[in-house]
Amino acid sequence: MKPVPHATSLRRAPVQRRSAERLTRILDACADLLDEVGYDALSTRAVALRAGVPIGSVYRFFGNKRQMADALAQRNLERFTDNVTERLQKATGEGDWRIAMDAVLDEYLAMKRTAPGFSLVDFGNQIPVGARHAEPNHRVADRLTDLLSGYLDREPDEDLRRTFLIAVETADTLVHLAFRMAPEGDEKIIEEARELLRAYLARVLD
Repeated sequence: MKPVPHATSLRRAPVQRRSAERLTRILDACADLLDEVGYDALSTRAVALRAGVPIGSVYRFFGNKRQMADALAQRNLERFTDNVTERLQKATGEGDWRIAMDAVLDEYLAMKRTAPGFSLVDFGNQIPVGARHAEPNHRVADRLTDLLSGYLDREPDEDLRRTFLIAVETADTLVHLAFRMAPEGDEKIIEEARELLRAYLARVLD
């Protein structure tokens, strides 16, 4: 079964398989419609129609489209983390931050290119989420710190969190620039971003 968002983004967490599958259809429909009509024109009614569920099923999980889009962003983060984890499990050279960095950047690029709705929602970048610690790039940096500290055999302390936050903010800015320059991402800008990240991380992690 596909991962569902963390329960805190939902009015009610799915318990039964049928309910979880319905939530997945709702979020899939939300993602498709974001690509087709954008966030401003998105509506819960259109999502229900596309998902083939009663409008009440949407409101069972979400109070409005903002909550729905934020849940999609959380699902994106779960899938991103799972993809990075799977890639690192298959990689040789455990403990090499360069392998970890390439896995993180490559999986992010893959989602930018293929995941429906990702260009608008990402990990929540277009949706205000309140307190600073909950901002999307902080979410990503915290998740990567927890994920990669074991792989790198480093303590997940505040220094490592700050390092990953700087790397995430830098990658986010440059990757967005690359995709503004070309639909699939300007390869020269992406390579410049990769080299910049390598130079920074080498200074901090070597």
